[in-house]
Amino acid sequence: MRFGRIAAFCAASVLTGTLAAPALAQSPYDGNWQVVIVTKSGTCEPTASSMLTVADGRITAPGANVSGTIGSGGLVKVSINGAYANGQLSGNAGSGKWNGASAGIPCSGRWEASRQ
Repeated sequence: MRFGRIAAFCAASVLTGTLAAPALAQSPYDGNWQVVIVTKSGTCEPTASSMLTVADGRITAPGANVSGTIGSGGLVKVSINGAYANGQLSGNAGSGKWNGASAGIPCSGRWEASRQ
């Protein structure tokens, strides 16, 4: 998996809304988010960042097939193309851990997000 996909995945982990939300419902996490991904182990790129948008509690991530949720308390659980992330959002910031692979070699690290 390319690091760009992992970066989009981690960013998406911060921004994914509850899938069962009613149409036109607003989420407390709606808005633009800057996400920074840091690799702690493995052969993935050392750092990456991405700007993503959440609307009606759902993430838009060009070129990424994202699935996941943010619970009512801000708990983040998400997966994309074999990579996984979890963490916690609170107000305008959040952080957590991610893991995936690059060229079949495991990678893992942390992510941090801030609403812009």
